[in-house]
Amino acid sequence: MSSVALESVSKIYPGGAAVQDLDLEIAAGGFVVLLGPSGCGKTTTLRMIAGFVEPTQGRVLIGGRDVTRVPPRHRDIGMVFQNYALFPNMTVAQNIGFGLRHRGADRARIRRRVDEMLELIHLEGKGDSYADELSGGQQQRVALARALAASPQLLLMDEPLGALDQKLRENLQVELLRIQRELGITTVLVTHDQQEAMVLADRIVVMAGGRIQQAGTPRELYRRPANAFVADFMGKNNLMQGRGVGAAERLEIDLGSGCRMPLPAGACRGGEDLRIGVRPEQLDVGPVEGACIPATVEEARFLGNVAHYFLRTPWGQQLLAERFGGDCVYPAGSVVGVRWKPGDVVVLDGAGARHA
Repeated sequence: MSSVALESVSKIYPGGAAVQDLDLEIAAGGFVVLLGPSGCGKTTTLRMIAGFVEPTQGRVLIGGRDVTRVPPRHRDIGMVFQNYALFPNMTVAQNIGFGLRHRGADRARIRRRVDEMLELIHLEGKGDSYADELSGGQQQRVALARALAASPQLLLMDEPLGALDQKLRENLQVELLRIQRELGITTVLVTHDQQEAMVLADRIVVMAGGRIQQAGTPRELYRRPANAFVADFMGKNNLMQGRGVGAAERLEIDLGSGCRMPLPAGACRGGEDLRIGVRPEQLDVGPVEGACIPATVEEARFLGNVAHYFLRTPWGQQLLAERFGGDCVYPAGSVVGVRWKPGDVVVLDGAGARHA
């Protein structure tokens, strides 16, 4: 399988830059997800790797070979799109074997490879069916098999599960991960779905404004976000502004309205403007006692395995707390104490960058 490298890659259109000075390395056999909101440059980046978009500047390398000006058909890639792009006048077997026929493979080889792909995607016996006879999930598996049939060195996927309902998406995420691990193929997937990225990726690349905000494992991005954008985008987060007070081992953040909470030792300097992030599952909601923030429950939602509390703080901010495995103990209108452990706090400076 091939590695991928982007070196100082930019794509600039008349209306502005879609991708700016991007450097990225993807190890052979890895599963990397490009994650970000609409317009962040992730799809443009994928299309530059595929060869459908030519960079304005910089280089694209696949397996160490400069392919910046090489057309897609000569890059040895497989591509899967959101809309499946199956040929409706062809059977499943004909769709899967299309690329091999285009490359001049003989019938026996095509038949063997199609059978292998049908087994891989668990659609044995569906080779003679047409696309409109399959469910959405089955069609997407056929699209994946077609991309893999010619044994490409690199698999690229653009929102491949975006058109499916939530339960089917979750099922196909498991299948996609199984297939990628079984084949060991280098894979790059684009999505705006944080949960999907965390399920699938060895490494997530979070993008915004055409630039990489942070790249790392799902755990690294969730637990140690590089800035306020990543902290807010990677799952839910309660971001609060305040000022550091105290020194050394007794640091606190002054959140206003007389509310102070402890910070990790050495997290900042006294008198410094700060932003902190605390995940909803790290907020403890209970009686108003000890070191806590008094807050009013504005809404309590029972969601089966978790209860959500929407809380209004004395300085007017709404916080979200999650309580797993229980009912909504505190109804709307209750006054509760909110607290968290100093070690659960992500400390950002006034500009939103993480403190070292």
